[in-house]
Amino acid sequence: MIKLIAATARDQARVREIAGVATRFGLGVLLARLGFASEGEAPDTGALPLPRRTRLALETLGPSFVKIGQILATRGDLLPPDWIAELEQLHSDAPTLDFETIRAAVEDALGEPPEAAFARFDAIPLAAASMAQVHRAQLKDGREVVLKVRRPGIRKAMEADMRLIAELAALVERSSAEARRFEPVTLARQLRQAMLEELDFTQEGRNADRIREDLIARPDVLVPGIHWDWTSETLLVMDYVEGVKPLSAEALTEHGIDPKAIAELGADLVIEMVLIHGRFHGDPHPGNLLCLPGNRLALLDLGSIGHVGPQRREEFLGFVMSLASGNPRALADTLALWSDGHGVPRRAIDRAAEQIVQRHGGGRIVMAEMVPDFLRLLGEEGLVMPPDLLLVFKAFVTMDGLLSRIAPGFDLSGAIGRAQARLVADRFAPGRLAASGGALAWALAGLGDDAPRLIRAAIRRIEAEPAGDAATAAAIRAGAGWIAGAVLGGAVILAAAALLL
Repeated sequence: MIKLIAATARDQARVREIAGVATRFGLGVLLARLGFASEGEAPDTGALPLPRRTRLALETLGPSFVKIGQILATRGDLLPPDWIAELEQLHSDAPTLDFETIRAAVEDALGEPPEAAFARFDAIPLAAASMAQVHRAQLKDGREVVLKVRRPGIRKAMEADMRLIAELAALVERSSAEARRFEPVTLARQLRQAMLEELDFTQEGRNADRIREDLIARPDVLVPGIHWDWTSETLLVMDYVEGVKPLSAEALTEHGIDPKAIAELGADLVIEMVLIHGRFHGDPHPGNLLCLPGNRLALLDLGSIGHVGPQRREEFLGFVMSLASGNPRALADTLALWSDGHGVPRRAIDRAAEQIVQRHGGGRIVMAEMVPDFLRLLGEEGLVMPPDLLLVFKAFVTMDGLLSRIAPGFDLSGAIGRAQARLVADRFAPGRLAASGGALAWALAGLGDDAPRLIRAAIRRIEAEPAGDAATAAAIRAGAGWIAGAVLGGAVILAAAALLL
């Protein structure tokens, strides 16, 4: 298969490397399943199952392929549970680089040596990932910061990978009916967008500023400040935060932090970000969260955030509440919205809704158990999950798993129910009412302009029909007049309300 890729000369070396890794991890079976012949016999890979070998190969190939696996890990509607469980273990850890190998890149980004820019700079990195590594420093005013430095040459390598992945995706989509279910071309586009965002550290800085502004009324949540004087595409400088990772209740208790309070805060936070602001941390795992004294949370690593529009937020809330109440009819209505235009029979939608309610509805919902089962059921019944909601489900599953670790038995779905009052209050906030009321008044005003014409046309149509008795015709005309008056009156009232807000 790899040989079929019409790579340019500059990418041929990478093609050979990919082929070598595929052979090394014995992925000929996987390639054959996609409709291609393997390029040789695989070496002895022991008793490792195919999903694990695939995960190891993706990690070996680097950040572009790790990102592919992370995207696929959200597609429980396409992959069986053993594949999802394996791909969810993908990580971007990498060995640290000696600072002297990246010094030139840092100095180019800062415009001077880091020892001159900062009162103190630690050449030994705190941590490293496939795209960057982190160093600690101190500003000349005494504030502690960290520098996130992009690895030199990583953009060029990843751009080559993205070219190859796009070509490979198109080839697979044309050649394999089984692989076509994964929508490889769409996945390749998602990958490119995600990689371009994460490669540009100014994007992460802007994400942090936006999330901080969203949560400005929450003193219990900290988003580190960005120091824009030193931040660029290849270098991010932000406040240093010291805290405890939410790995266990015992670890939090040892530092005087209440696990139950953190669990409640985490639930409220993910609900507020998703359902109120429509902008949320796409991967709230323990490595991206820190617990602080006073039962507070810090959000880290905002290179990639999710977005969800108002309509999708209402649909997601309706999904959760209809499931919690054990209402398969309401749940089916939501599933029908998501599958609209894909030719899914209503009976399949009703069947899926009834099954998911029977298994997980009518009480406490364990997201980490329900979502994989739900996505698998969608695949079996041929239903469709909107791509923008997949990341929402993943964020809730990740947070649910984290909260269950530090506060066993915590009910995230219950927190969603408690958030309904906040959602209603947000919808009727003066600013929202002014905007929505004004828009509605404008629409109704237009309707008011058209209403007399439309009603006159309706009356003429009625009069042209075979005659009924005179009293009925008079009643119809009178009713039409009342309708026109009501529409015009409603427009006036809403317009006045919008002006007074």
